Parts: sequence; C-alpha cells; structure tokens
Amino acid sequence: MDRAPGSATASPAAILGLLRDGRPRTRADIAAETGLARSAVRTRLDALLGAGLVTEGANGQSTGGRPADLFAFNAGARSVLAADVGATRARVAVTDLDGRLSAVEEVPLDIADGPTAVLPLLVKTWRGMLPDLDPATLAGVGIGLPGPVEHSTGKPNNPPIMPGWDGFDVPAAVGAELGVPVLVDNEVNLMALGEHTRCFPDARHVIVVKMATGIGAGFISNGVLHRGAAGAAGDLGHVHAPGADDVLCRCGNTGCLEAVAGGPALASTLRSRGVEARTAADVARLVREGNAEAGRVVRQAGREVGEVLAACVSMFNPSLIVVGGLVAQSGEMLLAGVRESVYRRSLPLATQDLRIVTSKAGTEAGVLGAAVMVVEHVLSAEVLDRRLA
Repeated sequence: MDRAPGSATASPAAILGLLRDGRPRTRADIAAETGLARSAVRTRLDALLGAGLVTEGANGQSTGGRPADLFAFNAGARSVLAADVGATRARVAVTDLDGRLSAVEEVPLDIADGPTAVLPLLVKTWRGMLPDLDPATLAGVGIGLPGPVEHSTGKPNNPPIMPGWDGFDVPAAVGAELGVPVLVDNEVNLMALGEHTRCFPDARHVIVVKMATGIGAGFISNGVLHRGAAGAAGDLGHVHAPGADDVLCRCGNTGCLEAVAGGPALASTLRSRGVEARTAADVARLVREGNAEAGRVVRQAGREVGEVLAACVSMFNPSLIVVGGLVAQSGEMLLAGVRESVYRRSLPLATQDLRIVTSKAGTEAGVLGAAVMVVEHVLSAEVLDRRLA
C-alpha cells in the first residue's frame, strides 16, 4: 500500500482536507505533509481533478526549471441547497462548498401545514434560484426543522409544534425531487454549526440559543456538535421555568420556558399591558424603537432564559453563549437579563471566562450550518473516497 507508516492522510478525501484550508500546494508539499510517495499523491490528485474538486495551475515557485504546478480546492465545483425552517418562515439558500452564499430568500410558511405542503415549497424556491438545477452540479441538501430530529434518518421525532411531521421521511421526499443526498437536523443545531464554523471557530465549548417563536439551544462540545442519544439535546424551551407552574405551553405541559419567554408569550404579555404586538419580530422592533414596556418584558424574558441557562453553564461549562433569533434582535436589553441571571446563579469558576454575546451570523446562521452539515458529509473520507473509488 501507499500509506506511510502511522499516516492517516493517505486517501483522496484527506488530501482534499489539506487543500480546504485555502492554501494551494504542490505535489511535493502534499507528499511532505502526508508521507505519501509522489506516485500515490499523483493518483489521488488525478481522482480529485477528475471530480472537479481540485484545480491545477502552473503558479508554483520556480527553482530554475519548469514551475511546479499548484493544486487548490475548487469550492465552486458543486452547489449546496440549504433551508432553515422555522414555525412561520424559512430561510432558503444556495452556497458553494466553502459555505459562501450565492442566493438567499425568505419564504413565509406555516409549519403546521405539514411536510406535504412545506417541502414542495422549499423545492420550488430552490428551483427558482437555480433554474437549471442538475444533480450533477449539486453536492446535496441540508434542512433544519423546528423540532427534534433523528439525524441518522432525517425523520422528525415527536416534534411538539409540527403536526403531521412525526416520523415523516424528509430525506426520501426531497431526494426523490432533487436526486442528491438530503440531510436533516434540528434548526438550532444548524445555527450552532453556523455560528461556530463561520464566526467563532476557536471556541471549543459553546451554547447557541435561539429565541423566536420557540426557544431552543445547540451545544458545541470540544468543537463538535452534540446531538444527544436521540437527537433531542438542547430542547431548552420545554425545560421548566421557575415560577411558571400554572402557565400552559402549546406542547401540552405547564411551566415550560417557551410559554413565558417565547415570542408569542412576550407579545401576549405586551397586549395585556396595552401595547400592540403579535409576533416575536413585533416585540424586537418595539424594543429597538425605545418602547419602555417592551424593554421591561424582554429584559424579564432574558432573566427567565438566564435562570435555565445557569443550570446549563454549571453542568456544561461553556466558554461562550451566543443568543440569536428574532427576539434577540431586540439587542442588549435581552442580553442584560440573560447575563444577570447566569452570572448570579452560576459558580464564579464556571463564569470567570464566559462570554455571552448576540449572534454574529444573524439570520444566515441556520443556512450556513445546513451547508456545513452537507459539505462535511459529502467530502468525508467515508463518502468521498467510496465515490471516487
């Protein structure tokens, strides 16, 4: 075999992994970094060139003879279709293999209409973005859904706000239309991937919280997304909120955090105080406009979320908490409430280096994470090497 003793970088996918850092390399560079023989490097590069995933150019540093060819990752070789689906709207996008966005649209929907209505709408939107949609030019599809998802199958698992979705084979339905791999996960998991990969790559232990119609969290543990045993990790909105025992949640239980701090709950509280608000977006807008009552309601919501997060901080010990979603667009008022509870309720050892910040990726976090999920899958050694073989 061509594999050097102790080397784990002998496959085409591993060579592509080197080139994905954005630095072009010569054959000699790759041989030196992998321990492979030149002939083995040539064979693997030929496979990657044939797939269009690598480009070749005579731009290397000359040492007196013919300039050495440089090989670089071709991020434009395939497109990725991504969707971040919420309760009332979806962010639908097209990216390249580096996660760069080439098209983005926001589509209104009602998740309660069920998969047979929502999924065709996503496909129609992608077809509008790429009229000449061809499976040969696509890497795959990534979809985030607002409920628990069994990631290995892509099927929603008893999602509380998604009637008709439980056990539905989303990858099969979308794959039949587009003819490429389809991966599905919880929307907040994908937000966490997007924030971590694109905005906070050096943070190894992160909690990403989404506050919108519902409330959820994604966990990055030692740089890797933590989904839990059944894909249900991070269901923060249905954790019991202190002092909310009698408040009915739409999941059927009482006392859930979402029932007192989710977007509809905040809008309802404002209406009861004479301030017109119907959605999470209305609440955030009112705070930004300086409405004092909305500011008080949002700050209290931050305290309530912070009470639950304080337990997560003591148990998980993150270095970073990122707060995103429509309610988070209200700005520092929400963060002030979250920080107040977290720093008051958690041990100093757990909070001494803890940062609590608003989302950097903003509304694009979910689609960026969906693209990352697809790219890491299709360019993995398990998938890519088998395909090239």
